[in-house]
Amino acid sequence: MNEYRQTAEAIIAAVGGKENIAAATHCATRLRMVLKDENKIDKAAINAIPLAKGNFLTAGQFQIILGTGTVNKVTAELLDITGVKQVSTQEAKDLGAAKGNLLQRFVKTLSDIFVPIIPAIVAGGLLMGLNNVLTAHDLIIKGKTLIEAYPQWAGLAEMINTFANAPFVFLPILIAFSATRIFGGNPFLGAVLGMIMVHPDLTNNYALAKAIEEGTLQHWNILGYDIARVGYQGTVLPILVSSWILAKLETSLRRIIPASVDLLLTPLLAIFITALLTFTVVGPFTRDAGVAFTDAVQWLYNTAGVIGGAVLGALYAPVVITGMHNSFIPVETQLIADIAKTGGTFIFPIAAMNNISQGAAAFGALFSTKDAKLKGVASASGISAVLGITEPAMFGVNLRLRYPFYAALIGTACAAAYITLYHTKAVALGAAGIPGIISIGAQYLTPYIIGMAIAFAITFSLTLAFSRSRYNPERQTVPAVAAAESAPETPATAAPAEKAEKPADPIPAEWQMPLQGTILAASDIPDPAFAANALGASFAIDPTGGDGIVRAPANGSVATIFRHAIGIEADNGLEILIHFGIDTVKLDGAGFTALVKEGERVSAGQAILQVDLDAIRDKVPSLITPIIFTAYDDGETVTIADGRPHITKA
Repeated sequence: MNEYRQTAEAIIAAVGGKENIAAATHCATRLRMVLKDENKIDKAAINAIPLAKGNFLTAGQFQIILGTGTVNKVTAELLDITGVKQVSTQEAKDLGAAKGNLLQRFVKTLSDIFVPIIPAIVAGGLLMGLNNVLTAHDLIIKGKTLIEAYPQWAGLAEMINTFANAPFVFLPILIAFSATRIFGGNPFLGAVLGMIMVHPDLTNNYALAKAIEEGTLQHWNILGYDIARVGYQGTVLPILVSSWILAKLETSLRRIIPASVDLLLTPLLAIFITALLTFTVVGPFTRDAGVAFTDAVQWLYNTAGVIGGAVLGALYAPVVITGMHNSFIPVETQLIADIAKTGGTFIFPIAAMNNISQGAAAFGALFSTKDAKLKGVASASGISAVLGITEPAMFGVNLRLRYPFYAALIGTACAAAYITLYHTKAVALGAAGIPGIISIGAQYLTPYIIGMAIAFAITFSLTLAFSRSRYNPERQTVPAVAAAESAPETPATAAPAEKAEKPADPIPAEWQMPLQGTILAASDIPDPAFAANALGASFAIDPTGGDGIVRAPANGSVATIFRHAIGIEADNGLEILIHFGIDTVKLDGAGFTALVKEGERVSAGQAILQVDLDAIRDKVPSLITPIIFTAYDDGETVTIADGRPHITKA
């Protein structure tokens, strides 16, 4: 029996048998299965499969990372054994999405809406943090702000404050654009709706209470009915509901309005009707509901005290696993937008405690695991986590071993309880971790820093302790492997010669970058598997602004083509996988034109794939393209020097 069939049989057994597999497909690197009962997954058994490089559950799909050239063979064997019909990647995604309950689908929608605008919010938040440094009393100079000490910088502080406020003042435009696109409408009509809701002729939402108190609030009088002329600066819920109405109304109108006048009537009617409903019914009701929800969350945090903080801290990581943490973004945005009343967001500091704990857990795993490959992942992902990006650590290390994850839950709970004691809040969004110091209110800096120290110390210590206990799956399930790793190598057990003799830096002399764009480190890839180098030593290119042409990086031949990904085997044997974009497999090849065939000879710099960037950029999470050296999967990393990648051994 060949190893691919053995792998397929092991996978089938580990996911609960062939009766539990509803659908299966694969992309360039991952086997994707929709399972009837996800509780039957045996993660320990999956991790013990030699060809499996990682696994995770997302959007109703259980994905196993197998790597290019292996995944198609294992999938073929799995389909043959189970009799399950292979579906397209989009069909698998639809089946997986349909499995989610109403709450999961709601959270996913929120995630899809807010994730694209997070950079804008973070930019504004970090600028707010910088302004906070300039204008906070006692932060750097006792009894003074920096501006009071150096008044010549006052103009700079005012300028930064203007820049920082812009994303929040015009937040409805950003949200409406993104939400209308997600709901199936024209995002530019959504932007127009957002502009209407923050038009300068309207009373600013921040001044609403004062206008009501002074009796200066203006109204439109239409047929005897007064409509308040109030803007929606800093709000979230009114924009979401209005954008949904706009998208559904637009699509309905296009079905009934003749094509000859569609361009004239559909935008006109969609905008007018939606805006009218927004100011008369939807806006006032949802604004009050949004304020009430934010107040309720704030009340819960304030009244539950230290215990509430501990509970929120312990629950934060499990919420991240489900993707539900993206539902916190609107709440945080609302809290910061209404900072005069709320004092800032308490969620950000708790998220930071979680990130520090996940990083500490990964560092603990670095010193406790016997897996050399995992050590490399742990070191890189641990640094990433304490700087604010936890997915590589959480998915690549902590959840895989389990005991670091348990330790992180406890560490986060303890740290969150401590910072709750001091009501620690952030006045801006940013990178939740060590860089988050700049986002924290000046009076909360000390408890925030102490909280991070508590999170790190407790988690790191517990990770080392748990590694020697029954919680460590390396001790439970693979004692023979552990023993073999610690035993001296003999000729019978020695690693294959090709593994031992891999060149330290095998990049061909004729190397050319396969894409125009900005070069990024693996840790910057917005996908946990690629970011953790799970498929091999990697770097990435952001092709935004480039020509969309993928070129052969070296002389060689085309090993595999998956439309969105292409594998090249260089003449010196180096295997290179170019995976264009993140989650582009769901496009099923739309927007991609292969310029070569499998097995064809190519020369460095030759165009091998044409990508329509405009056609796909709004349909996928990111255009960032991982470049993976698939044979170097033993903890090696990639650095860039003199315009060339260099592979460094672990």
